[in-house]
Amino acid sequence: MSEAELRKPVIVLVRPQLGENIGKAARAMLNFGLSELRLVEPRDGWPNPSAGPAASGADVVLENAQVYATTAEAVADCAHVYATTVRKRGVTKPVVTPEEAASEMAVASGRSAILFGPERSGLETEDVALARAILTVPINPEFGSLNLAQAVILCAYEWSKHETLAQPTQEDLLPPAPQEELEGLIGHLESMLEPNGYFLPEARADSTRRTLRGVLTKPGWNHLEVRTLRGVLSSLQRKPRGD
Repeated sequence: MSEAELRKPVIVLVRPQLGENIGKAARAMLNFGLSELRLVEPRDGWPNPSAGPAASGADVVLENAQVYATTAEAVADCAHVYATTVRKRGVTKPVVTPEEAASEMAVASGRSAILFGPERSGLETEDVALARAILTVPINPEFGSLNLAQAVILCAYEWSKHETLAQPTQEDLLPPAPQEELEGLIGHLESMLEPNGYFLPEARADSTRRTLRGVLTKPGWNHLEVRTLRGVLSSLQRKPRGD
């Protein structure tokens, strides 16, 4: 495993109940560049036929998933362990957000792991005791229920901010038009408005011109947009066909 891969946190699912949820968690991991999944006592055994379809193509995560008998064994090689929980466990530990945990893991020496508990009950006190910190998010106190994949994706996303991942495809944006082209547009429009008395009364003409200029310069038109607008104005200047 490369040094870059070793820097990435391990995702540990402790006693997960449904294969579908394991698959969805794997999908969430791979979306944000994480691939090492460890399972502690999965309820329905492993491999689980329900995990593959739910992973939607994140097969590499499932194929390389490792199974452990205890949480302690699953994190034995990790120096920095975070337990995700929103409940007080009577254990005094630092409490961090996913953002804070990701920042710590990005500069930490040694491997890091994030623990996620069973869907129904969450991590037990014994699991939390293995962690160096509790990882939690501000959440509606009247409805603090996140499903397993949602919890994983929150943490994976924050980690991804410290990685170089490809951004979604964006349309190439043209640079703003040169000032000369913009001045041509403004002058063109003013020449059409002047004969119709738009800048009257004369005492307010300068103010009206400044306001018009502000409207036209605010969008940052590129040269194609300026050319299009000039075409619109030229079309309006021409006499209607048939006259």
